[in-house]
Amino acid sequence: MSHLMNRAAVIWVPPLYRFCAVHHRSLSTYSHEEQEVKLRKLSAAAAILASSALVLSGCTPGDDDDNGNGDDVTDENGETTDEGGEEDGDEGEASGEREALDLETTDDEIHVSVADVDFVSYNGNARTANNTTNSAIVGLMGSSFWYFGTDLSINPFDEFGSYEVIDEGEAVYEEDEDGETVLDEETGEPVINEDESSPMVVEYTISDDAVWSDGTDITVADFVLTWGTQAPGISNPDFDEEAAEEDPDYDESPHLFDSVSKSFGEYVPDGPQGDLDGKTFTVEYSDHYVYVDWQLVVGGPQPSHIVAEQGGLSVEELAEAFYEKDGGALEEAAEFWNTGWHVQGGDLPDADLLPSSGPYVLDSYATGEYLSLVANEDYWGTPAGTERVTFHFLDDGIMTQALENADVDVIAPQATVDTLEQLEASNRDIEIYEQELATWEHLDLNHGSESPFSDHEVREAFALCVPRQLIIDNLIAPLSDDIELLNAREVFNYQDHYDEVVSESYDGRYDEQDIERARELLDEAGHDTVEIEIGYQAPNPRRSDQVQLISEQCSEAGFEISDGGHDAFFAEVIPTGDWDVALFAWAGSGQIASGRNLYHSEGGQNDGNWSNEDLDAAWDELVVTMDEEDRIPLIQEIERILWDDLMSIPLFVHPGTFAADASIDNVRTTAAQTGITWNADQWQRSAE
Repeated sequence: MSHLMNRAAVIWVPPLYRFCAVHHRSLSTYSHEEQEVKLRKLSAAAAILASSALVLSGCTPGDDDDNGNGDDVTDENGETTDEGGEEDGDEGEASGEREALDLETTDDEIHVSVADVDFVSYNGNARTANNTTNSAIVGLMGSSFWYFGTDLSINPFDEFGSYEVIDEGEAVYEEDEDGETVLDEETGEPVINEDESSPMVVEYTISDDAVWSDGTDITVADFVLTWGTQAPGISNPDFDEEAAEEDPDYDESPHLFDSVSKSFGEYVPDGPQGDLDGKTFTVEYSDHYVYVDWQLVVGGPQPSHIVAEQGGLSVEELAEAFYEKDGGALEEAAEFWNTGWHVQGGDLPDADLLPSSGPYVLDSYATGEYLSLVANEDYWGTPAGTERVTFHFLDDGIMTQALENADVDVIAPQATVDTLEQLEASNRDIEIYEQELATWEHLDLNHGSESPFSDHEVREAFALCVPRQLIIDNLIAPLSDDIELLNAREVFNYQDHYDEVVSESYDGRYDEQDIERARELLDEAGHDTVEIEIGYQAPNPRRSDQVQLISEQCSEAGFEISDGGHDAFFAEVIPTGDWDVALFAWAGSGQIASGRNLYHSEGGQNDGNWSNEDLDAAWDELVVTMDEEDRIPLIQEIERILWDDLMSIPLFVHPGTFAADASIDNVRTTAAQTGITWNADQWQRSAE
């Protein structure tokens, strides 16, 4: 559910929620079934090939229509028709898979806009590059072993390679005499009996034809790089722990690589095993033994030959340094990986540093305006449908007019009443696509010591005055009759287990405002007034309206709220920690445990300084629980703690509104993070 941002042709973006620029009951009281034995076994056998526990129930497309689309389509007159239909849908389309299209690249250019956020970096795995626009672009420059389907299903991408479970693995927890899971006294993690457990092992095979666009073979070494940048224990030699404790503005990271995720490194501690210049490797979950989201851990490669050269190393030396966790040897390589692929001063890095493993390569760029991709002539898979795809960084307020003027062909604006009315009134022959997204709006509260929200009473007062229902009634309900308050973070309110989770985790205490009680809480906390700023990625009219509504209502309780909209909120404000409230959306996926990266004390995207030992323990147990029914109580536990601690305030699930010129074939939308661009490499303009 990520500060916002996968697909058949995808450079791997970590399986997380991302920044949407547009991812509980304590374990000590959780009772397992009565057992005589003191060991509880969790086998992966029953669920090892399941794609997701909580797959979206309302987003499965049916048959594709003549335009290659499988979703509800609204024509230019505003009439909605089901272009697919469940009766005729074949198995592949029903699971959200990509269509197998026989494409030849057409000499044409398709213009698209998904957000006004500028391109940041070729390195989509870097924490600072984790946004919608970046994901859409780098996704077309890479390939992966898997991709998210339109319904969040996880599908293998055979053109890139294949994978096979060699050993399903088994995690065995130690239990006390009451049948409760034993927790480590220092870490709070469930204690695994190493003698009784066995690791899950998966073998991956890269296609013999797979090469980077510069002609270099894609090999095991490229996955060692992806793993190594996420491996814990590679310390930054320049980090001064004493200085960090004394100086609140100290900005040197203790971690050498600024990766958005640590999942690959954490769950596969020994890394990929295989010949560095070969095409086959295995990964072994030898620390946690199994991992619920194992299919997402290994995705796409990163070019080890580029990073090695820039780090003054050979590929072999680079890999050895990762295996040995030699931070000193990796300093130059890390400096390049962290920043060398970023846009610098408005210019792209040298083209030789940006090889593609996907259907497109970077071509031209104008900062703040556009970025063009051109078809990769050396791509071994299905060719790109169109020679050139150009992304324009347009504000939501002008996207619809740009489509009307034929300046762009495909858009993904933020859904508002005005936007939908403008699209329905268009004089251009367009198609409108609407669906519920795996993206949810929320308010994150900073728990850092310098934030007023480090005080629980202040957090509770704020939650009681936020007009959650008023926001929906005024800004969201006109778009969809089905929109309702979202009272969970790990399951959406259109998923099968939502009611089951919420009924045991949340009592509705913040569904309605209680200004009087909010005022009392501030008084009890010794505050006459509390000044806070609500930040978001600006410009964004809908979020500006939300801030105004919150400010008007919460002022009665004693909050003085200012609008902290910033045009580089995620890149410049969030990383500093100098913020009070962040208003944005996490874009979800089919991942079961993505929230661990957000809410665990050691989570790579825990920007709000949240820490709760019971919550950490619940996450640590969830990630190795393979059975769906066993996961439900843990998700209930997680949600209860999140509500009790007020780590965030969920608001609503985003309605999705996309539009495209009717002449663009093969346009399909997905509820997942990439929205309408998930199969942009298949788009083609109809012949006149």
